[in-house]
Amino acid sequence: MFDNLTQRLGKVLTNLRGQGRLTDENIKETMREVRMALLEADVALPVVREFIDQVKRKATGEEVMKSLTPGQTLIKIVNDELIHVMGEANEALDLAAQPPAVILMAGLQGSGKTTSVAKLARWLLQQGKKKISVVSCDVYRPAAIDQLATLARDVGVDFIPSSGDEKPLNIAQRAVKEAAKGFAEVLIVDTAGRLHVDEQMMGEIKQLHQTLDPVETLFVVDSMTGQDAANTAKAFNDALPLTGVILTKADGDARGGAALSIRQITGKPIKFIGVGEKTDALEAFHPDRIASRILGMGDVLSLVEEVGRKVDQEKATQLAKKLQKGKGFDLEDFKEQMLQMANMGGMSGLLDKLPGMGEIPDHVKNQVNDKEIGRLIAIINSMTPHERSFPAVIKGSRKRRIAAGSGTQVQDVNKLLKQFMQMQKMMKKMKGGGMKKMMKGMAGRFPGGGMPPGGGGFPF
Repeated sequence: MFDNLTQRLGKVLTNLRGQGRLTDENIKETMREVRMALLEADVALPVVREFIDQVKRKATGEEVMKSLTPGQTLIKIVNDELIHVMGEANEALDLAAQPPAVILMAGLQGSGKTTSVAKLARWLLQQGKKKISVVSCDVYRPAAIDQLATLARDVGVDFIPSSGDEKPLNIAQRAVKEAAKGFAEVLIVDTAGRLHVDEQMMGEIKQLHQTLDPVETLFVVDSMTGQDAANTAKAFNDALPLTGVILTKADGDARGGAALSIRQITGKPIKFIGVGEKTDALEAFHPDRIASRILGMGDVLSLVEEVGRKVDQEKATQLAKKLQKGKGFDLEDFKEQMLQMANMGGMSGLLDKLPGMGEIPDHVKNQVNDKEIGRLIAIINSMTPHERSFPAVIKGSRKRRIAAGSGTQVQDVNKLLKQFMQMQKMMKKMKGGGMKKMMKGMAGRFPGGGMPPGGGGFPF
């Protein structure tokens, strides 16, 4: 996420750290580089201008010039200004209303609106422990209604049926009554999308808004459209009283222009950020954490929250007890670690939140990928239960059979066994010195052979 911007700013700020003192000249040079980095990230020009002006003004202050670490002080100014541009702090949903509290979702076609309805429903279900109902008013695209029905079933929330021959307004009014009957605390309403902003669509959404009087009106926008995302959000905000934005497809956005432009252009906060296709790939948008990611300082808080939310705590406890009793760490346990990691969005999602990843060469990052995790799991799946429990028996003919069964090469099997042995050594330290020793020994070890400096091991 935001890789290009992270790499570009990372180089600029690394050079700055080496400066013994700040001068007008190196501030000017740094600001020129930062400006180019922001423009290449497709940040809106007015936002870039204001950002640079604010950083310059603060950087030329007496306090910075006299600082013992002027480079680091300037980095802090850039970090603070990034946070300011994106909205200071996370703005939570305001659901204080007579149940059901209505959330109206708006956006263009293809922005990921229907999926975001399901993601938000799941998030509210898990975080707020609320009873949720969802309904689709997209009568122009029957597939959207079917899609939401399927997603609602997967997520475990109530789906209120609708059909293409009903009027959106009638569906919405009926949905409120049905949600109230079912004691739903929140009703999320999916609306029709269009390929572009048009009067008919705006008129329909305005009418829905007027009738439903939602507590939250969220605009769903594709972050990969850059500053166009901010401009579209502004057009919607001029027509509707938006309360916030959900930024989708951020995991595929290497630039970051939308995240840095939307708040400044619309005045509305980004409340959530979509970081994948699965229904659990939605995060509350914290400007300070995103700024930290952009500057290559990682986002450990979000990582810790994600581990707590997605790791199977029962299985983690069972493994810890097993190791404490002196029982060996076997390939079945190793496979379970891989599955837990895949459940958390894979290595790419984890690496994005680790500090210093912007400085790691691409060829090392590429070794640590989600395909590698899939390959490791496939190899272990090709083994017999006996081989998983006693890996020492895996010799020549067994290796060939396992490689053939998993569609890999013998050297891949050897590589996995080598990694497993390294992991097994780390796990043995659980007995003698507990988790702290294990984590210290695991520092920087990742599946796939990549060993970035300073990284953490498995988060569970």
